[in-house]
Amino acid sequence: MFSTRLACITHPIGACIIGIFGGGAAAAFALLHGAGNGILTIVRGTLPLAIFGPKNYTYPLGIIGAPSRIAQAPLGFGLLIEPMGRGVVVVSSLLSLAALVALLFLPRADRLGSQTTSAAE
Repeated sequence: MFSTRLACITHPIGACIIGIFGGGAAAAFALLHGAGNGILTIVRGTLPLAIFGPKNYTYPLGIIGAPSRIAQAPLGFGLLIEPMGRGVVVVSSLLSLAALVALLFLPRADRLGSQTTSAAE
C-alpha cells in the first residue's frame, strides 16, 4: 500500500514543482512523473493481491487495470491535451490525488478476512 500511495503522490508533486518554478523545473517533473509511473507498473500487479487476496486474483486485476489502460493510451491523453493544453497536468494530478484518497479507504486482504470471519460467527 505504501508503494501505491507513493506512486499516486509523485505526479502531483512534480506538477506543483513545474507549476511554481516553470519550465526550468521540467527535469524534476519528468523524474517524479517517471518514478511514479515506474512504481505503478509494479503496483498494478501487487495491489489487487494485497487488497483482495489470492482467490480470484485475476478478475479484479483485469477490472482495475482496464480504465487505466484506456486513460493512459497516447490517443486518450492526446485528446485531452488538445483542448486543455497545460490544464491536462492539473486534471491528471487531481486524478492521482483522487486515487490516493480512495486508497486510504481500502482495507487490506488480511483485514477483509478477519471481517468476514467475525461476520460469519
